[in-house]
Parts: sequence; C-alpha cells; structure tokens
Amino acid sequence: MQYRRLGRAGIQVSAIALGSWLTYGTVTEETTAIQCVQEAYELGINHFDCANVYGREPHAAEEFLAKALAPFPRHEYVLTTKAFWPVSDKPNQSGLSRKHLFHQVDESLRALKTDYVDIFYCHRFDPNTEVEETLRALDDLVQQGKILYAGISEWQPPEIMEAISVQERLQLRPLRASQPVYNLLNRYIEPGVLPLCEQAGMGLVVFSPLAQGLLTGKYRRGQAIPAGSRAADPAVKSSVERLLTDDRLAKVEQLAALAAELGLTLSQLALAWVLRQPAIASALIGASKPEQIRENVKAVEVTLTPEVLARIDAIVA
Repeated sequence: MQYRRLGRAGIQVSAIALGSWLTYGTVTEETTAIQCVQEAYELGINHFDCANVYGREPHAAEEFLAKALAPFPRHEYVLTTKAFWPVSDKPNQSGLSRKHLFHQVDESLRALKTDYVDIFYCHRFDPNTEVEETLRALDDLVQQGKILYAGISEWQPPEIMEAISVQERLQLRPLRASQPVYNLLNRYIEPGVLPLCEQAGMGLVVFSPLAQGLLTGKYRRGQAIPAGSRAADPAVKSSVERLLTDDRLAKVEQLAALAAELGLTLSQLALAWVLRQPAIASALIGASKPEQIRENVKAVEVTLTPEVLARIDAIVA
C-alpha cells in the first residue's frame, strides 16, 4: 500500500480508502461486509469513510463500521464521518448549524463507539447557515478533541474561497480535507476545486472514482443489467442507471480495451488515473466482495506513461 499526506496536515492516509456509501448497512450482507473491512485492513488500507446518513437509517453504517473495526487498534486507522443531510423531518435536524453539528458529532461518536473521528466533513454547503457559524463550530469541536481535522464535501470554488477567507480572518484552524466526486467520466474539479484545495493545503479524498461501477466494465451496451450489481438493486438503481448512457458505455468499451492492452483491469486503470494527481490523498472505493478490494489496491503499483494518459484523454474528451 502507498500512503500519502493529507494536504498540509501531518496525518497520512492510504491511497486507496474504503467507503460505506451504498454498501454497508444497506445492500451488502453483514458477514460479507465485515470480511471486506477486514480484507481492506490486512491489505494496508488505513482510511475508512462513513457518514451519518449512510445505511438503511441514520447512523446505521456507522454502527456497522464500529463492529467491523472493533478488532483493530483505534490509533492505527483513520476514521471519518459527515453531517448535512436530514436525519429526520423535524427542525434543526439538517444543515451545518452549530446546533446540528454538535448533536450529530455526538451521535456519530456514539454509533462509531469511539471518542473521536479523524476527519469530519461538512457533507455539502449549507446556504441557510453563515459560514462563520459553521467554521467556529468545527474549530470548537477540534478544540474539544471530538474531531482531529475538519473537511468539506462537494463545495464549489466560491464556497471554498469564502471559507478560506473567513478562517484566515478569524484565525481558525484550517480545513484539511475536501471530498469531491472525481473519475475519468467526471472531471469537473480540475479547473477550480482541485487547484484551489491544493493551494489551501487541503488533501483531496475523491469519491466515486469508478463512477458507481461504470468504470469496472460490468455494464455493457446492449446487455442486461448484471444480477447483484448496484444498478440491479431497487434502493440505488436510479442513481446508477442515469450514468448508463450510450456515449459513456462506448467510452468504457474503449477504456477497457486499453486496460487489457496494458495488462490491467479497467478499475485498476481508472484508479491509477485518479491517483496520478499529487493533490489527491485517497481514492474512495466501495466493495461488496473482498476480491474487489484485492483487485483495486493493485492500482497503487501502476504508473501511467504520458503516452497512455494522452490516449485516455482522447477517449474521454
């Protein structure tokens, strides 16, 4: 495994991280899910990502992760969670207000059975709460030792710039992590988010590097949705099916052919392409089977030449 510094923070995280979105606490049988977490740990993954809304109900995925990680020393792995999305239909149960953040951090710590999380993310930008209120709350949570580093997820350049400005003006602890979507078929962060975060000292932990399974090659033009895949599960079917356009599937076929030519799987090619960016600390994968993790961690050993990168650009342009 390869380990990378999280921006300008002192912490190091595995280049491949294991996420819980759409997998643990939902569609993956618990015994198999625990095997996935254990396999990840044995392969050197020290970075496990979660959120308060992952799972069948709020904090379900966190409770699962607490059970799966229980055999391992807490100081050896990096544990993350998030808050923003509603956890109920009552007032003050969503967003990034001081009240909601303090309550959800406590609830997440209870579910995770830990005294602290290494990284706590603001799961989206909250237009209904002043950035100063959110950042002061995060700073206080760090001061209390409940979180070690604060981060953001899917914030856009103007929102990131405002947060940086407020932190500098108030001399608050800086944000140290940013979690946007990034993959071969979604490169929106390259012009703005990526360089802005890098300049500010935030490490990028990108999610959906395999485009929810599209960049594994399991979905093919003119073929039925594979049984057992995400697109076959009613709970998440719509979020995957919208990606399965003819244009994207045609690009996937070309990328798969290039990967085969290089002696790689498509997922290894896609992950190696993401990890070529020095500002990216980790690529978050999801896995419903241990063998998927074994395959994907091999991407850290792959270096793509300028010629191969140019061929990839020609395919996905």
